[in-house]
Amino acid sequence: MDEQGIIDPLSAQRSAKGPATDVYLTGTVFLDIIFTGLETAPVRGTESWARGMGSSPGGIANMATALARLGLRTTLAAAFGDDMYGDYCWDSLAAGEGIDLGPSRRIAGWHSPVTVSMAYEGERTMVSHGHQAPPPEGTVPACPPPARAAVASLAGRAESPEWIAGAAATGTKVFADVGWDETGRWDPADLHGLRHCAAFLPNAEEAMRYTRTDSPRAAARKLADLVPLAVVTLGAEGAVAVDAGSGETAEVPALLVEALDPTGAGDVFVAGFVTGTLARWPLADRLAFASLCAALSVQEFGGSLSAPGWIEIADWWQQAKAYAGEAAAGREVLRRYAFLDELLPAGTRPWPLRRAVPTIGFRPA
Repeated sequence: MDEQGIIDPLSAQRSAKGPATDVYLTGTVFLDIIFTGLETAPVRGTESWARGMGSSPGGIANMATALARLGLRTTLAAAFGDDMYGDYCWDSLAAGEGIDLGPSRRIAGWHSPVTVSMAYEGERTMVSHGHQAPPPEGTVPACPPPARAAVASLAGRAESPEWIAGAAATGTKVFADVGWDETGRWDPADLHGLRHCAAFLPNAEEAMRYTRTDSPRAAARKLADLVPLAVVTLGAEGAVAVDAGSGETAEVPALLVEALDPTGAGDVFVAGFVTGTLARWPLADRLAFASLCAALSVQEFGGSLSAPGWIEIADWWQQAKAYAGEAAAGREVLRRYAFLDELLPAGTRPWPLRRAVPTIGFRPA
């Protein structure tokens, strides 16, 4: 896999003294099994047939793959089972996507976590199974390797993991997200770790619940009191961001596409935004690029292997310019994404990205 060789968005920032890693990630890798094409939600006591099925690495692998396909040198620390699912996920990420798994480990006798995702009516339902990975043997470094950025989850933590503070202290920009609070408390104390972070990217529902506000835009403004950059994703309405330092506010609508599978779209959005931030693009361009990456991802199976690379982005832009027409909506898309003309090469060679397949472990022909 040589997607990184097409465009290096950070070429202007690289130097011999810079870190070898662009983005550091840690978390749980799942094997995702995705069913699509269901007419309705499964009904108890019946059998439902899906028109489509795909398998791919999931969990933190969604974001790791999206970052690597955008040309960022990505390092992942995760536990992998020593079963066939673990073999498949490890090979897909290391050999298939060029992700550095140096800090990751294989665990004998531990089976890979699995998520089954069912996509229908524009949404999804997931069922997962897994066990906590056993603690590593020996001493574990408290701080990740030097990196330009790291992505961390604050879900359910009143105190951020120690590594977040250590990474921030060495100059790493920490981008934080947060998961759904199953307790229903939505305790603002869980966001205490934002004091170490450069940006926070919750979805609209999460943002409003933590801030006790009645609109995503009000939530973004309130979150900007806690973190230098607050970004709230609005689903089909796009995204809004507030820069606490400059006072700048930006908002972009989502691109209208026919969604096949929304799994991992939020992770792909974060990857696009991290890429634009490290490349020092204007705030509105970062939001637009992240929204584009997410929109392209939902048109393919699977959270990780649906992530777009530069070839697909370039292909979309060529088609957008060719078919924009004279309608106001088409002209607005051309205006919003005009920054891609300076970023994308005039021509790109075809390179098929790995995609989710119905099964794993096909024997060589």
